[in-house]
Amino acid sequence: MSTLAELLADNTGLPGEAVDHLQLVVAEWQLLADLSFADFLMWVPVAGGDGDFVCVAQVRPTTGPTAHVEDVVGTRFTPEEHPQLSRAARELRLCREEEPHWYNDLPMRREAIPVRFGDRAVAVLSRDTNLASPRVPSPLEIAYLGSAADLCQMLADGTYPSPDGGTDVHTSPRVGDGLIRVDQHGTVVFASPNGQSVYHRMGYESDLIGARLAPLTRSLIRDPFDATEISHRILDAIAGKPSTRAEAESRRGAVALFRALPLRPAGRPAGALVLARDVTEVKRRDRALMSKDATIREIHHRVKNNLQTVAALLRLQSRRTPSGEARQALTESVRRVSSIAMVHEALSMSVDEKVDLDKLFDNVLPMVGEVATAEAHVKLSRSGSFGVVAADIATPLVMVVAELVQNAVEHAFEPGKAGEVEIAVDRSAGRLDIAIRDDGRGLPPGFSLERADGLGLQIARTLVESELRGSLSLRGGSDGGTEATLRVPLNRRG
Repeated sequence: MSTLAELLADNTGLPGEAVDHLQLVVAEWQLLADLSFADFLMWVPVAGGDGDFVCVAQVRPTTGPTAHVEDVVGTRFTPEEHPQLSRAARELRLCREEEPHWYNDLPMRREAIPVRFGDRAVAVLSRDTNLASPRVPSPLEIAYLGSAADLCQMLADGTYPSPDGGTDVHTSPRVGDGLIRVDQHGTVVFASPNGQSVYHRMGYESDLIGARLAPLTRSLIRDPFDATEISHRILDAIAGKPSTRAEAESRRGAVALFRALPLRPAGRPAGALVLARDVTEVKRRDRALMSKDATIREIHHRVKNNLQTVAALLRLQSRRTPSGEARQALTESVRRVSSIAMVHEALSMSVDEKVDLDKLFDNVLPMVGEVATAEAHVKLSRSGSFGVVAADIATPLVMVVAELVQNAVEHAFEPGKAGEVEIAVDRSAGRLDIAIRDDGRGLPPGFSLERADGLGLQIARTLVESELRGSLSLRGGSDGGTEATLRVPLNRRG
């Protein structure tokens, strides 16, 4: 089955930032489904589809019956078939069907919730509730639905989910683990049975209702620094600031995970949700996994050290070589080995085998710029964001971009002439487009990338075709100079 990123790339022209926001919504929306006792479907307008919407993701509740037994992803609706979708996207507000309708012999109520990003809706969520099993209103259901309503309004406002809330939602507590709602003063107004149990394991035997949650939690945690941190996160959420998950051990030895979410529908302070989970037993297994992750990171660290040793030896050899041509070749080899070493250094600090290319290129590009001769004054600049990529893409991509930049710095400008090399990056759902432009003298007559005998271009072309499965082209710029265009697919298939 295609991933969300692939479906967005195939059906829309959304920019990378909007795709990242939708990915964050999908990472968070199990919480919405569980609080709503309803299925959530993500619909996006089809590019050139005359107002049609296509479903690109779905999630079912763990707290109630599903409204969609079948897989709905890929289904396409016209505006006439589901008018609430286009209304919600156009008016940037929640739109609900006046009357329930029948779907596959099940009574269902649908509600459309715009996903706002900036000043427009980039998608619409359909909240579909199965009405076949009547529910008796209870304090738990009322609290869940009220919290869901606040979060859905924040989706329409564009304030939820927040990118500052972290990327750890998959390991954060869920609704079924334990949910506590506090008002704008920090007083508990609702606590689910599992939420009560978490605090009982931590050593609090009384009812949570009416308690001031932040100071109470602080008093139960053993480490004073952890106690202060979690207390502040609860207070920050009440003040409207998103927070990431936090883990702490109680004075009784129980380990709990916490996550606080601010509630500010339509900009109105409405307290916060605190999710809590008892992870005392899970923590024991985590220690074994952490040991394995530490071993992998140590391997990357040692590879980085070995590569740095190789680079140092090559640098030493270049200083002792009388031939200028050989010295230049050794200097370029030092740069290439050092680039690979930087990738392994980034992996040695990562636990998920991913690399932040923006930070990496901030270190690599100045090193590439040093190949310019003393007479040349070349300015390097970068626009756009590479983002985070998998490790198997990072090394060849860094090598290719470094080779293309060095090729421009070395060959684009007349001796003694100043110039500029710009790296422009455009990341979308399915690919990474990189353009390296210079304002130099342009390509020589009859130039062909396939027949180019320069080592740097040969390395770049080979890596693009064999490792990145992308495309590379060189052409004259519209205002002179040269432009190298690199296109790399981010979603590997087969």
